[in-house]
Amino acid sequence: MGQLYLNEYVKHLVGKRVCIGCREGILRDNFSEIIADIKFLTRSGIKTTLFHNLPNRFANQKLLTTLEKKLSETTITRIAPDESFYAAVLAQPETNFKVIFLERRYLIDNKGHKINTLTTSSIRSSQDDFASRIANVNFKDTINLICEAIEAGNTERIHILPAGKNSIRQELFTVEGSGTMIADNFTEKFRMVESDEDVAVVNRILAMYKRAGFLKPRSKNYVNKHRNNFFVTEIDSIIVSCVEQKIVDDQTIELGALAISTRFRNQRIGVYTVGAFTETMVSMGYSRFISLTLNPRLQALFSQLGFSQASPPEYSKRQSISPTVQMFVKILE
Repeated sequence: MGQLYLNEYVKHLVGKRVCIGCREGILRDNFSEIIADIKFLTRSGIKTTLFHNLPNRFANQKLLTTLEKKLSETTITRIAPDESFYAAVLAQPETNFKVIFLERRYLIDNKGHKINTLTTSSIRSSQDDFASRIANVNFKDTINLICEAIEAGNTERIHILPAGKNSIRQELFTVEGSGTMIADNFTEKFRMVESDEDVAVVNRILAMYKRAGFLKPRSKNYVNKHRNNFFVTEIDSIIVSCVEQKIVDDQTIELGALAISTRFRNQRIGVYTVGAFTETMVSMGYSRFISLTLNPRLQALFSQLGFSQASPPEYSKRQSISPTVQMFVKILE
């Protein structure tokens, strides 16, 4: 289970309503786990609504009674089994903020990898060849309903999660998330690290890259000690990437510890982070930028942003510290 960042994430959800939609079979198979997650939300001060389509027959009375008893602070709404479940849920007025659909699995791409985030425009751009973007082809009609709800302004965020133990809290309170989030109104902000909570989240993101072998270890104590040199990008006030300012000389800054949460890969967060960092450093009088990385994603990013792979003699001392790591350089006029 990923590390929960309750202090950082809960404050953006307290007092708001999170709606959970779960069809009959999935609710039956994950009954206790779903109840536990919803109770966790209500204990955290988050309003909750559960939509289900359990038939109102005698055999289900025990389940229905248990839901009412254990989720006494949750609004429980039954969708008639003969209705289109997704369309009926998305038509409800309380779904205007965040809707979580619990499914058998998250959305995957055509290589079988989890899709972390999507925008309606990215979905629409592949609508003629849906399977080129999303391998869950039997979910195409539902995805279209989701896009329509977001585009019409009827809801802000829709999450598709695999039902299971801690799935909802993993989605809402960890850096990685547990499923797929679809939204259009991401707001970006670039700033310095400011608090102990910031340090904790940055440390978590860096740990992911360290495990992948693309980043030299930086302890939480290191991040805390050098917090004035760390900058972060926030999406909707949630930290999703970081970069370390390392002064090389009076003209040159090294972009160190550049890391992006896996949840927001392929959403141009790297482009925004590097661009904002460069602008910030230029305003401070720097005009030369270097970075050393073995990460193919970051190498492609630097090339895209006008960096050249090179190892100028004036940076030989820095290169000698990491002799097998490729250096990327950008010099502004």
